[in-house]
Order: sequence, then structure tokens, then C-alpha cells
Amino acid sequence: MLLRIGTRGSKLALAQSEWVKARIESEHSRTRVELVRIKTTGDKILDSPLSKIGGKGLFVKEIEEALLNGAVDLAVHSMKDVPAELPGDLEISVFPKREDPRDAFVSVNYKAIDQLPEGATVGTSSLRRAAQLLHLRPDLRVVPMRGNVDTRLRKLDSGDVQALILAAAGLRRLGLSKRISRLLPATEFLPAVGQGMLGVELRRKDRRVKTLLKFLNDEETETTARAERAFLKKLGGGCQVPLAGFAKLKADTLHIEGLVAELDGSVILRKKMRGSCEKPEELGRALAEDLLFAGARKILERIYGETT
Repeated sequence: MLLRIGTRGSKLALAQSEWVKARIESEHSRTRVELVRIKTTGDKILDSPLSKIGGKGLFVKEIEEALLNGAVDLAVHSMKDVPAELPGDLEISVFPKREDPRDAFVSVNYKAIDQLPEGATVGTSSLRRAAQLLHLRPDLRVVPMRGNVDTRLRKLDSGDVQALILAAAGLRRLGLSKRISRLLPATEFLPAVGQGMLGVELRRKDRRVKTLLKFLNDEETETTARAERAFLKKLGGGCQVPLAGFAKLKADTLHIEGLVAELDGSVILRKKMRGSCEKPEELGRALAEDLLFAGARKILERIYGETT
């Protein structure tokens, strides 16, 4: 049997897809897996912030089209790049075990954010990271920075910026853990929805592939993913808004924390909730409603109004 994985062509995307490929071929010795590289709109447009050109969907649209037309059999995504809404004929039903969800502070000369000199430049492509950073250090200058991890690290090493904030999971998957100056605790920097997670997207009716890949699914990761994505969907979230959502299981109790912020970090609304792990989507939606009632609605309406 031949399975074709649709993947972006970046080093990180390929490393993630190669990992899935190796797991499938190890579990199913008579299955051969082939990677199909697909260049997405998000990979082609690198000179504009995602919030200006359409957000998360730019990294998955062409891959989803290949899935729908049968050019590939499955797709491997970084879950934080996947929009809250999926095409009706597709689903993400396989969630391998989550990597480290935290953000990482990366610098050549400084070990932590509080060591950065006044007015230092920090590169990040994320409004969520920028807002939380500016809330802690309003004196810093945030520089929008797109491109793959290697590109960003080269800009750091050449002195274009004094520091970067990147996903710890991506650095680990690329074997670059030594570049991490400090891991940022979730109490300080709440992670993006789905950060550290991989999601395998399939055609809804393709039971053969779904059954074949069932072994890859991690129930805890799936539960937390469903809670976080329900939270995201309720808020209509994308790359245009600084928002964060992070869920974790403790025994049989699901804990979720969410955040919505002003772009400049001057206001951060943060709430947490806990409930049954049997109904993760309900908990995610309830947390979103709590934040909306607490003032997030006004922030979202203003930001969405400015970006449309």
C-alpha cells in the first residue's frame, strides 16, 4: 500500500512529516509512505505579516485542496497553523502526543527577557507573543519577522534583532534545543492554541486510512486539542488577534486557560476554567464566553473592524 503525505517544504514541516512517515512504516511494514511537497501561499508571501494577508489558512489551503482532489492521502500540520474551521469533507482525527507547548526566548547575548536593554529589538511574527512581550516590557521594540526557523536564527546571529521568541517544539524537532536561552512558562507567556501539537488531516469518508493511523493518536492530546480549538472557534480567532489558549489534563479534570489582548499589550484579559474531560468542546466554548463577557468582545470587534 502506498500512502502520500501532503506537506509544506520547510525543514520543520519535512521533519514532522518524516517522523509520521517513519512511525507508519514501522507500524505497518507493508505500507510505503511518500512525501509530497506542496508550496502554500503562506510560504510564497514572506514580506507581509500574516495578520495583513489572511492568517492561518494560508499555510494549509493548497494542501487541503490536494487532499480533496485525491493527490495526497493525508496531511501533517502544525496545529497552531490550522484555522478553526475546516472544509466539510475533511477532518483532523489523529493527534500524536504533544511536544513542549511553551514559547522559547532565544538570544545570543542575553539569557532572559528582563536582561534585554531598554529599546532592544525582538523578532516575532505572532501578535500573541508581541502583546504578551510588550505587556511585560513596553520599552522593547517588536520587529515583525516571517520566514522559517533557520532564516530567523540567521537574522538573530547577524545582529538584525537582539532576541527572538519561537516555539520550543519547533526548535526541539529540528535538533536546535541548544539555541534556547530560556523556556517561557505558561504563566508568563500563554501558548498559542495547538502549539506543540501535530494534527493529521484526512478525508472524512476515508475509513481505510483513518483505521491505519489510529495507533498514532494520543487521547490526552486529542482532548486538549478539541478544547483549545473550540475556544478558538468561539472567538472567531485567527492571526489578526492576540489570543492564546492552553489546556491540560490533571487526572480526569480538564484545565483550560485563555487570553485576549490589545495589540500593544496595554490590556490583557486572562481567564481559566476546569471541567470534565468528557466534554472538552463545551469547556473551551464556556471559557471563550467568559472572556467575551469580561471585555474581550470589545477588543475583538475593534481589531476585526480595523483589519476588514
